[in-house]
Amino acid sequence: MHADYTHYTPAGGILEVRQAVADFLNRRLGTDVKPLEVVMVPGSKNVLLFTLLSCIEPGDEVILPDPGYPVYESLVRFIGARPVPIRLREEREFRMDLAELSSLVTDRTRLLIVNTPQNPTGGVLTRDDVEFISRLAVERDLLVLSDEIYSQITYGDFQHVSLLAQPGMRERTVLLDGMSKAYAMCGWRLGYGVAPRELAAKMETLMINSSSCAAAFTQMAAIEAFGAPESDRAVKRMVGEFGRRRDLMVDGLNRIPGFRCARPEGAFYAFPNVEGTGMDEQVMADRLLAEAGVAVLPGTAFGAGGKGYIRLAYTQSDANLAEALRRIERFIAAG
Repeated sequence: MHADYTHYTPAGGILEVRQAVADFLNRRLGTDVKPLEVVMVPGSKNVLLFTLLSCIEPGDEVILPDPGYPVYESLVRFIGARPVPIRLREEREFRMDLAELSSLVTDRTRLLIVNTPQNPTGGVLTRDDVEFISRLAVERDLLVLSDEIYSQITYGDFQHVSLLAQPGMRERTVLLDGMSKAYAMCGWRLGYGVAPRELAAKMETLMINSSSCAAAFTQMAAIEAFGAPESDRAVKRMVGEFGRRRDLMVDGLNRIPGFRCARPEGAFYAFPNVEGTGMDEQVMADRLLAEAGVAVLPGTAFGAGGKGYIRLAYTQSDANLAEALRRIERFIAAG
């Protein structure tokens, strides 16, 4: 801000910043993204909205994950398209059933939304999954919106595999990412999309007519986040801490009668099944807040596929997570 980055920028973002994003993605994903294929936005939801407004007509079908980030279905319905859910099941580690996915594609299908690592489940698509989806998209001429905002937060042996880097996918993939998760910059409101140049230009037009541009000083902060020598080490330390908190949370939940929690391979959410308690997920969420002072979300906030589940974020301190687990355990014991 002292350097005078307090004014309007080009709608798609400062060229130096777009270049920094392209360089970062090319290093991480093995792609060949060009700076004019990058569009900086004030929050990554805009990437989804602009893609839908540019490419989808009322009555078109959009396949999206269930349970999944609620904005997907909300915006698809907003523009008059038809959401088609692909169920993510615990027995498949909350990954897409590929045969089921194939069966959902019709002549009206225009867009497939993919999220890996996934909110709310923490599920991660394997390389085989991503390669299958890529072949399906090419064969059926589908546009894919790949939400990879948690791509730097994976655990153990899981390595993120990007749809954007697959053969034949550059011309039919919109990558959605941003600074909120890996860099803890959620309040800075800076996301970015990567799209074929023609579509990126449409997104710039929509930026001009909506937000004008992302804030200049937050764009410049992205250069620091991507390029500072300490940055990669800081992200790795944070992911290591999340991995430890994940184990604390999952192990604690699995000790509570009636809870069953899979160990997520990415993101920072636990998604336990609570059907064993005999309590509806919405009732449990409401009562945990009112009676135990613990805030969780019912799984059905993310779609019908979340029935019987609740979502917790393990982004708090060890002490707060341990206290939350104690309160949940006392609440369940009290009936």
